This record gives sequence, structure tokens and C-alpha cells, in this order.
Amino acid sequence: MSAAPEAAEGGTAAKGGGRKKLLLLALPVVLGGAGAALWFTGILPGLLGLGPAPGSAGEGTPQAEAPPAPPAFFDMPEIITNLNAPGRRPVFVKLRSKLEITRADDAAAIQAAMPRVLDLFQTYLRETRPEELRGSAGTHRLREELIARANVAVAPPAGSTQRAPRITDVLFTEILIQ
Repeated sequence: MSAAPEAAEGGTAAKGGGRKKLLLLALPVVLGGAGAALWFTGILPGLLGLGPAPGSAGEGTPQAEAPPAPPAFFDMPEIITNLNAPGRRPVFVKLRSKLEITRADDAAAIQAAMPRVLDLFQTYLRETRPEELRGSAGTHRLREELIARANVAVAPPAGSTQRAPRITDVLFTEILIQ
């Protein structure tokens, strides 16, 4: 008769051992998930002193910065140039655009660099094939290239302490290909 109670105790011990294993496996997963949630919500870095917690305005944190100034726009002169088209018939592009600049104060520096900006724009357009300008992808590529060239054109000379104007976007008001 003593074998039956031992078997019953052994079955209970086996069930309890499975629960312990499950608890030991689930506990790190739950703790890791909670830690990740606290980290990515920004609560844990604030508690550890790695950065401010969201919504906290502690003594060590600077006051909220003023909202950024609205961008200014600079009208570009109209550009009419030929494209790199195969065949004997020339293909022209007419481009009217505006430059989006970070500060209105930069307009004078951009106006002073306008011959360089126009030269870089026209040189790029003359090497562009008409099929490269088709569709929204072509317009997006053109915009990215013109932004890069405009920022190069308005950059101050090397070694200068002058602050460089920053062109953030080229907005097309008219693109006509004939």
C-alpha cells in the first residue's frame, strides 16, 4: 500500500517541476519585454539618467526651445535649356521653381551666388535625357539633384568663417518639356 502514495506524490512532483520550468522560461521573456517597453517609451532612460523622461521638466533640462522659424522661399529665374536628346530634333525644358531656405536672411547670399546656381542647374539639365524627367520618380530625382547642386553653389569658400545658407527644397512651379 505504501507504493500507491509514493506514486501519487511522484506525479504531483512531476507536475510541479513542469510549472517551475515554465516559470523559469517565461520570467526572462516577460522581464525582457517589460524592459524593452520601458526603454522605447523613454521611461527607462529617464530613470537611469541617460536622458529626460517624456513630459518631465526637471531642473537639469533646458527650457523648451522656441518653435523653428517658418521657411522662406526664394524665386528662381526661369530656365530654358535644351536636353540631351538623341536625333536631330532638339528637346527643350522650361523650368520655373522656388528655393525653400531655412532663414529669410539667407536670400542675399543666395542672390549673390545666383550665377553659380544657374550654371549648375543648366549644366545638369543639359546632360539630362527627356525620359529621365518622366513621371513622379523623374521629378523627385530632379529635385534631389537640384537641391544638392544649389547647396554646393551657395556654400562659402573653403576656410571662410561665413555661415552657409541652407536650401532645404526645390519647389517646381512649372516644368515644360517640348
